[in-house]
Amino acid sequence: MQQRPIRVLIAKPGLDGHDRGAKVVARALRDAGMEVIYTGLRQTPAQIAATALQEDVDVVGLSSLSGAHRTLFPRVVESLREKGLEDVLVIGGGIIPAGDIPALKAAGVAEVFGPGTPTSRVVEYIRTELEKRRKAS
Repeated sequence: MQQRPIRVLIAKPGLDGHDRGAKVVARALRDAGMEVIYTGLRQTPAQIAATALQEDVDVVGLSSLSGAHRTLFPRVVESLREKGLEDVLVIGGGIIPAGDIPALKAAGVAEVFGPGTPTSRVVEYIRTELEKRRKAS
């Protein structure tokens, strides 16, 4: 039986109006055979969680360049959990200081990718992590 493609939601929470990086990642994931849904700019955590539920995604990728990641990323994770989406892999990217990463991971963000990360690394991380999760369940 063939598995369905990995479904990824790329989201821009908050007031951050810069989405070039998010679009680059979205295209790389699509080119790697994943189904990608892009929310567009200025999404609330609740809107992101609702879209993740509606689209039945495996991964939510969050992008922040505004400095609000310490507030918004945990709120997205919380909103996903409130909707019963505990199994959705949450990753983040953007301008995120290394010192903020431990708090984001403690809040449920599985991995954070900074500027200059090769998109192939993001693709491989998603595939590897989802495979680990499938084997564990």
